[in-house]
Amino acid sequence: MSYKATAVKRLPRAKGQPSKEALFWKNFEFPVTVKEYGAVTDIDFSPLEPYNFAVSSSTRVQIYNPLTNQIERSLSRFKGVAYGASYRQDGKLMVAGGDEAFVRLFDLSGRAVLRIFKGHQGPVHVAKFAANNQVMSCSDDKTVRCWDIPSEDEVIRFSDHSDYIRSGVISPSSKDIWLTGSYDHSVKMYDLRTGTSIMSVDHGQPVERVLMFPAGGVFLSAGGNYVKVWDALAGGRLLATVSNHHKTITAMCFNGNNSRLLTASLDRHVKVYDVSTYQLVASMDYPAPILSLGISPDDKTVVVGATSGLLSIKHPKAADELETSKPHRQRSAGANSRYYVHGKVFTPKEDDMVVTHINKDHLEKYDRMLKKFEHSKALDAALHPNVRLRTPHVTFSLLQELIRRGVVKSALSGRDDRWLCIILTFLKKHISDTNFTPIAVDISNIILDIYGPVMGESEDVLKRFQALQVGLQQELRYHTTLEEIRGMLDTILAASHTITKDTINIISDDTEIRSDDRIDSNGFEVGAT
Repeated sequence: MSYKATAVKRLPRAKGQPSKEALFWKNFEFPVTVKEYGAVTDIDFSPLEPYNFAVSSSTRVQIYNPLTNQIERSLSRFKGVAYGASYRQDGKLMVAGGDEAFVRLFDLSGRAVLRIFKGHQGPVHVAKFAANNQVMSCSDDKTVRCWDIPSEDEVIRFSDHSDYIRSGVISPSSKDIWLTGSYDHSVKMYDLRTGTSIMSVDHGQPVERVLMFPAGGVFLSAGGNYVKVWDALAGGRLLATVSNHHKTITAMCFNGNNSRLLTASLDRHVKVYDVSTYQLVASMDYPAPILSLGISPDDKTVVVGATSGLLSIKHPKAADELETSKPHRQRSAGANSRYYVHGKVFTPKEDDMVVTHINKDHLEKYDRMLKKFEHSKALDAALHPNVRLRTPHVTFSLLQELIRRGVVKSALSGRDDRWLCIILTFLKKHISDTNFTPIAVDISNIILDIYGPVMGESEDVLKRFQALQVGLQQELRYHTTLEEIRGMLDTILAASHTITKDTINIISDDTEIRSDDRIDSNGFEVGAT
């Protein structure tokens, strides 16, 4: 009697070609890496070609040429760490803050410091050019200040925040509208014309970056591992929450035409979103936690700064090197096809003796053990790291076969602490997967029945059981919440259906009334001849 191998349940795999968007972000050359003197805290691109970019790191600001990836100019007039270097709209001047609590204004045609704005009581992390020859600055002294460039005097001060202010932008549509984000979890909007805060929203986490769309009606805040989108015209109404990072988001910017949002995080990833849907369209990974991010206005240079001081510069590949989405190449039936059909098309003669070759079915180790009725060894073979880690569906298929044969208890019995820790860890990892949940729950109950009385004798096994219990409780809470949401949606849909029917009835009644109004007392339509 031939042995029937264990039926392994094959799980469906997602198939499909990468989108054009993903291919665009993938088709960048291997990055050029530069080692800076310290952590790269800020990156800002010049608005004019060739789109040089300024890198704030350690006690200097380095200006790079994207065509050569070389330093063109270095501004080293800082005694402490430099922060927030940014260009003016004409690309001729630059302003930067620093640990010294000063804001410096540089002439990029030379290296002269044109102005030094003094007055802050803490490090200045944000410095931007505003309208009417003014400069905006945000500091750890919890203030936002406006400086007059010709006189170096402070024009206005805002002290509404209660913690460090590490981010700030000026509205592209109106230079009198400023937006700042603070570690007090709030994002505030200021109007220089009134000298007051006109809006405040709560992000829920210390705010690392803020950003405004060109029209100024929508702005974004980044803090923790999520980005929130707010409608300024609706009084700060929350439009969307985007969360695809695992650690704190430290940088955020738009691409050249403002159709894509890029975010960078300490989890070493840069995520790209479509701003029309806020869906993730691409992802890039880097070797170190990221602090700063920038992309040129023509989308041809992506620069990322890391906590380790590494500066990564990426450019698109040449046209002849672009990777395109091609279907899998099939083996053509050429001359080699003769080899594959060799002997299969041969017609024997009447006097020939035909010897039929029987191919033996290859059995995996767990199947060989099952064939010998060694169920414990079969389970050991299915729990081998190469099997359980790479193909967990094979392990669960074997457990299902043991349950079908009624020998699962004998296969699980008599095990030591180390083996129990392995299978309990395996069950905890996959018990929330809907493909394996029924089997994982059954096996967990059987193990609990067998080893429940002696569970407390091993601290490691007890910890694994407790972790499994916590995972189950969390999964049950998720399902309870989903059922509640489902009930709410059913109620809303039912109410909307009722309202729709009532509306139709009202419209029908109104139509009949209007029709009756057009009939006179003699039964003739008014206006008819």
